[in-house]
Amino acid sequence: MALKSMTGFARTAGAHAPWRWVWEVKAVNAKGLDLRVRVPPGFDLMEPEARARLSRRLARGTCYATLTLHRETSATQVRINEPLLRALVETLSQIPADGNLRPASLDGLLGVRGVVEVSETMDDEAAIAAASATALLGLDAALDHLVTARNTEGAALQAVLSARIETIARLTEAAETTPGRKPEAVLARLQQSIDTLTGATSALDPVRLHQEAILLAAKADVREELDRLKTHIVSGRELLASDQPVGRRLDFLAQELSREANTLCAKSNDPVLTAIGMDLRVEIEQFREQVQNIE
Repeated sequence: MALKSMTGFARTAGAHAPWRWVWEVKAVNAKGLDLRVRVPPGFDLMEPEARARLSRRLARGTCYATLTLHRETSATQVRINEPLLRALVETLSQIPADGNLRPASLDGLLGVRGVVEVSETMDDEAAIAAASATALLGLDAALDHLVTARNTEGAALQAVLSARIETIARLTEAAETTPGRKPEAVLARLQQSIDTLTGATSALDPVRLHQEAILLAAKADVREELDRLKTHIVSGRELLASDQPVGRRLDFLAQELSREANTLCAKSNDPVLTAIGMDLRVEIEQFREQVQNIE
């Protein structure tokens, strides 16, 4: 089974009279699972169920799920207060005619406070529950698309990471077989150093120099680092073949690989081995960067 990426985007839309809804779901990298759900006012009861559905499908990453609702029919009602309007007309008709007064117009009467009443229609709980159930099915569809996108990207990353692991394995094998690590090569370098020191002054004790040289050779031995690199490579192959979320474990593995490569470079006293160690560090760092996107 392929690895899963932590990034992806999906959008679904639908309708349940009198609403039209749109879900947008976006996921990005994160150390853990962080769910951020936004629903319109009046539909707050959807949020816990939406979170539950997201957590069942996603194991890691920051996920933004946003529901947008648009009402197809107006929820606003306009009513004329006819008794009040008639009372105003009757009252105005009783005012004596005066050249300074103009007859009342309909728009003027409608502008009187209380004549026109505007109210918002309240949706009942059953209608909201039915619309919420339909919208949650849309969230499931969006999650299907999101998971598919994450799986597709994860499969591509798996191929890249597998190639990185194999490159690390080849470099480790090259370090293992470096001619400079052979006992005779190490002995030759030590002997050259001893000859240089003893030739510079006669006050140095050759026996003591040989003892110190042996200690230095032991400190420069990278056998343990190479063995641990090989062990980590085996672990990396197993993790890349796993059907479980392994992003955190791969991240930890990359740190361990980097630690061994750094130690190898620090202990190396052979230029060829040091060059291989530097290549290892570069390859492992690229492996670590790409692992950050794995669920």
